[in-house]
Amino acid sequence: MPRTAVPYTNLVPNGSLAEPAGVTINPTLVTNGVVIENADPEHTVIRVANTSTGSKAVTVRAGSGSQAWMAGQGDQSSTVASETGVAYLGPFTSARFQQQGSKLHVDFASGTTGTITVLRLPKGF
Repeated sequence: MPRTAVPYTNLVPNGSLAEPAGVTINPTLVTNGVVIENADPEHTVIRVANTSTGSKAVTVRAGSGSQAWMAGQGDQSSTVASETGVAYLGPFTSARFQQQGSKLHVDFASGTTGTITVLRLPKGF
């Protein structure tokens, strides 16, 4: 099955942004994973809030293709604490994580619940 696309929330330079709601991590996202389209890895931060009763791993997959010449370093996996845990992942290196077609792939451990928010950092900061 295809990965579920999660849109960017742009951070506001010299301004503010109310806490975005994020996308609910449901069984479909856990099974199929997430794709971030038109990714700018160096300006991407992923916020994951875990509401599961146990700590859960969130994995950003190593890229594929010639642009991901550092992909051999492997995936990047982070553990998010149980129930009220929040983790911020990134920014990322294009040469390691960018998939074909300027995408990032994110996967969740079985049983993960909560939300995912993809933040884009402004350029030049």
